[in-house]
Amino acid sequence: MVQTAGATRVHIPIHLRWGDLDALGHVNNTSMLKLLEEARLRAFWKPEAGLSGPPTAILDALSLSAETMTLVARQEIEYLAPVPYGQRPLDVQLWIGRVGGSSIDVCYEVFSPRGDDEQICYARSTAVVVMVSTETGRPVRLTERMRAAWSPIVGDPIVYAHRR
Repeated sequence: MVQTAGATRVHIPIHLRWGDLDALGHVNNTSMLKLLEEARLRAFWKPEAGLSGPPTAILDALSLSAETMTLVARQEIEYLAPVPYGQRPLDVQLWIGRVGGSSIDVCYEVFSPRGDDEQICYARSTAVVVMVSTETGRPVRLTERMRAAWSPIVGDPIVYAHRR
């Protein structure tokens, strides 16, 4: 995690796959949503045994005995520049822009690889993620453990430039 401009962000490196590209040679818009999904899972789900993850990765979502699951209720994305193919991972930065009773707004900015002289922001997105009971399918309140683990990454929500 890195502290930037008043908000701590989780940095998740995400590699592109050749299949993420469209006929124009840049990342397809639907592939971008899959890349964001992968970053979200790595940021919030507990890693497999023997692997490490950020301190925000506390959800037992990979377990069949998990009592809760996450569902995306809404997602908005603003594309800022085409993403070219490269072998170094993109730097997907995540933070929480709003904490509700049973949901969080996960904010993302997708940058060119870390270590570049000047990183390019390709896209920004917000996903409303709701915690749901696996038994009933109904929303459940965020636990104190979730709130404590995620409070360091709560920051300002994204303000979209082209919203009408």
